Amino acid sequence: MTDKIIKPSRRDFFKKAGLATAGAVGTTTLAMPYVKAQAPIRWRMQTYAGPALAEHVIKPSIDAFNKAANGEMEIELYTADQLVSQGELFRAVQQGTIDAAQSDDDSMASPVDVSVFGAYFPFSSRYSLDIPVLWEWYGLREIWEEAYAEIPGVHWISTGAWDPCNFVTTKPIRSLADLQGLRVFTFPTGGRFLSRFGVVPVTLPWEDIEVAIQTGEIDGVAWCGATETYTVGWADITSYYLTNNINGAWAGSYFANQERWDELPEHLKTIFKLTIDSSHYYRQHWYWWGEAHYRTTGGKLELTTIPEAEWKTVEDEALAFWDEVAETSDRNRRVVEILKKYAETMRGAGAPYRYT
Repeated sequence: MTDKIIKPSRRDFFKKAGLATAGAVGTTTLAMPYVKAQAPIRWRMQTYAGPALAEHVIKPSIDAFNKAANGEMEIELYTADQLVSQGELFRAVQQGTIDAAQSDDDSMASPVDVSVFGAYFPFSSRYSLDIPVLWEWYGLREIWEEAYAEIPGVHWISTGAWDPCNFVTTKPIRSLADLQGLRVFTFPTGGRFLSRFGVVPVTLPWEDIEVAIQTGEIDGVAWCGATETYTVGWADITSYYLTNNINGAWAGSYFANQERWDELPEHLKTIFKLTIDSSHYYRQHWYWWGEAHYRTTGGKLELTTIPEAEWKTVEDEALAFWDEVAETSDRNRRVVEILKKYAETMRGAGAPYRYT
């Protein structure tokens, strides 16, 4: 059983990948029934998360899978940019360079129209529980299955919630004017939206973010909430945490190479899905605990807030952004309609679903 994250060099990985590809030429591609005497099935899986974060958002579930698979299968886990860069992650799964991935559709450059709703689609959720409700009870699961059925080579498995998107910076933010010229590491769609308020989105490899903050290349991140800020060490090199967020929860998914997924016997698929669900559950309570815990007892960041009346400008602009995205495809229009219906339902239900 793998009990720690694998850390080979990228060069070694591609050497092995090349040999495996060459050796496979000319062989039959029919999936054979698994028997105990065979060598275990081995997958390489890469997460969007760096090492410290991966210890929470995926490693426990992969360790559990490897144990439950009982020698029939083993997943080797790699962290952000370790085998391929984040922006190439979807294509790497599609081509079979790696077997599976954990990421949002947006930053991994997933070639589906709904990828814009991955990660942090502005104000699409208020709380982390909104994400599984939208996917499992408001029809987003079926829309995602429909979208990925049109893309060869990749099987979308499941979407779950992570943390909110707050600004964590070296400069204080107390008004919208403070966003002008602010250089932050963030996600593609979130960055597009925030640029309307003068924010300068910056894309960097995960391992370069800390140095970029320390050298002043960027002013901080709009990538996570308090839990991740403290877990990965960014709280040690920033000073301020803006309590206003542009989204209540990151939407992330699990993907597998279609051929490798189809080869798995049903019981291993079931175990994998169950361990994914266990990861979704862990993140629900870990982030919910951490956001309040670190805000109140973290002690490293000063909390700042943009006044509610001023922040409403951002919320109103998000609705205009929704309508623009709805015009890009019929499927995106359907998603936006669902988001609007959901928001209306939550407001109508009142507390504790929505307080305003």
